[in-house]
Amino acid sequence: MATTSILPIHQRFLNGAPVPSSVRRSFRPREKYLILLVFLTFCLVCFGAFFFLPEFKSGVAGNSVYTVYKQIQKAGPDLLIPAPPHMDEFSDNVGKLGVYRHGSDNVDPHRIEDRAKLFAKIEEDLEKNQKVLERPDNSIVKPISSSTKLVETQQKQFEIGDNVIEDSGVKIVTVPPNYSDRYPVTFKGEDADEKARFRRNKVLQMTKHAWDNYVRYAWAKNELRPLSKRGHTGSIFGAASLGATIVDGLDTLYIMGLHDEFKQGRDWIQNNLHFDDLNGDFSVFETNIRYVGGLLTCFALTGDVMFRDKADYIAKKLLPAFQTPTGIPNALINFKTGASKNYAWASGGASILSEFGTLHLEFTYLSDVTGNPVYREKVDTIRSVLQNMDKPKGLYPNYLNPKTGKWGQHHMSMGALGDSFYEYLLKAWIQSAKQDHEAREMYDSAMDAAIHHMLHKSNGGLLYFSDLKFDRLEHKMDHLACFSGGLLALGATTLRNAMSPRHMEIAKGLTKTCHESYIRTNTKLGPESFKFTDAVEAKAVRTNDKYYLLRPEVIESYFYLWRLTKDQKYRDWGWEAVQALEKHCRTPTGYSGLKNVYQDEPVKDDVQQSFFLAETLKYLYLLFSDDSLMSLEEWVYNTEAHPLPIKGVNPYYREHQP
Repeated sequence: MATTSILPIHQRFLNGAPVPSSVRRSFRPREKYLILLVFLTFCLVCFGAFFFLPEFKSGVAGNSVYTVYKQIQKAGPDLLIPAPPHMDEFSDNVGKLGVYRHGSDNVDPHRIEDRAKLFAKIEEDLEKNQKVLERPDNSIVKPISSSTKLVETQQKQFEIGDNVIEDSGVKIVTVPPNYSDRYPVTFKGEDADEKARFRRNKVLQMTKHAWDNYVRYAWAKNELRPLSKRGHTGSIFGAASLGATIVDGLDTLYIMGLHDEFKQGRDWIQNNLHFDDLNGDFSVFETNIRYVGGLLTCFALTGDVMFRDKADYIAKKLLPAFQTPTGIPNALINFKTGASKNYAWASGGASILSEFGTLHLEFTYLSDVTGNPVYREKVDTIRSVLQNMDKPKGLYPNYLNPKTGKWGQHHMSMGALGDSFYEYLLKAWIQSAKQDHEAREMYDSAMDAAIHHMLHKSNGGLLYFSDLKFDRLEHKMDHLACFSGGLLALGATTLRNAMSPRHMEIAKGLTKTCHESYIRTNTKLGPESFKFTDAVEAKAVRTNDKYYLLRPEVIESYFYLWRLTKDQKYRDWGWEAVQALEKHCRTPTGYSGLKNVYQDEPVKDDVQQSFFLAETLKYLYLLFSDDSLMSLEEWVYNTEAHPLPIKGVNPYYREHQP
């Protein structure tokens, strides 16, 4: 009968005739032993190779048995290796009590002593060999940190005059501050008022919520999309993983005393912040105020030279943008090629006043702490060009051609395109311990012209700065322009003259107007821009103006007016903003801007801006803090709210010593 088997049948033949065969259904004993031996050898090789992975090599995590065990334990229960009985309990008890109790008091004391010595040696070996810091576990969020280990170490360093901090086995080189009888308060700084302390603690919790969710869902990306639970690739720095939120928010973490989180960000910056291969157009202005400014503040606060060197490294990348006939820098820079250009839409390729005029604080401080004069020379050239130009009506147009040195469109604004230029005139004078008289004179004359030509009062009595385009007034005010209340108040109190009372009254009026733009919305958060007409006051009309992007400028003015006047309403207004943020912007995974502040349930834009941590939350926290915390007498805040020390006043200035 023919076979119907699908598989071939192997038949033996002898002299052409088939030989009957029987099918063997099991292995012989020798074959079984051989297979078992091969299997055991394979397992032994695989298991042994595990100990030679990079994480376990000597010089990375040490070669101690205890280190290897800890790494295997962390790898998960899938390895099926049970923990040695009571190892953690034993280690803890030896370290803390000097006694090991294993279910009975009847333990040989010599064995206790021997085991204690063994584990002490293991712990010492672990500390000596631990050189690589692990990436944060994004699946676990720590509770609010009460750790002040880093700060206590730094304070000890100040006392002994040392210049090296040992932090988890990593040496952090520092520059001690100048000798002083007192050092500025840079964290804690609780207010005596119980209500203020409660409100400040709420802001601290908000910051933890924003940071923890950034760490969980967008670590190393520029910003968080809280609803999408991923990084924001549409930011001003594009899809590049430049950690904008880390650098921008780091000093906020430090000031709030979140030092575990601060260290987490510091380590990322040291190991991962690089600009060398970025082939694209990046904003000189934004890179300066967020990265250079943020890093310099962290250097001032801690003395850690890594921050100074990173700021120096990034600022050098910006220098090719200054290679223009006038020395006025272009707006965009390619970090890889060094090529620079301006925006095509900016009045025929002109540079923008608020961008090239917002470099002075960071560049002069960077020259002082590095000893490299090139940065100061660049901003001094910009100052010289502006000083020698004719100003229409004493005002500064928003556009300047870097090739011809001539103004572009005669569009003047205290909001977008102009704002921070005026801010840096005043603050450059403050930063210099009031020695940069040219800066103060330019500020005073600019404010006089702006007040004369651009300040108006609505039918309802609200003060506002209008835009001026070719002698035509545009009766609107940007949210960005709401910083001007705090600016005028700061100018009025830092130099008392005949105009000081008038400027202070204008400052209060502008801040009230910006508050009105908030409380006249359904969400109690202000729009991107608001108009003044016969029909509306302090209200957005166009759809694109109804956004709220978590901006800080209104709260910034509350902060300055509170510190300079002590009027309780500014704290109360700030608390209104906190409640509105919690109600409308908070999500389970971070904070989001809003698309229409005039709706009861506005659609969220799904972006947690980096400046929300750098500015909005920082100003709120300082608003409810004691005046001694980051005092206006010792610090001057850049336009991204990164405080820089005042020269000759603040011992944390840490000027380079040749």
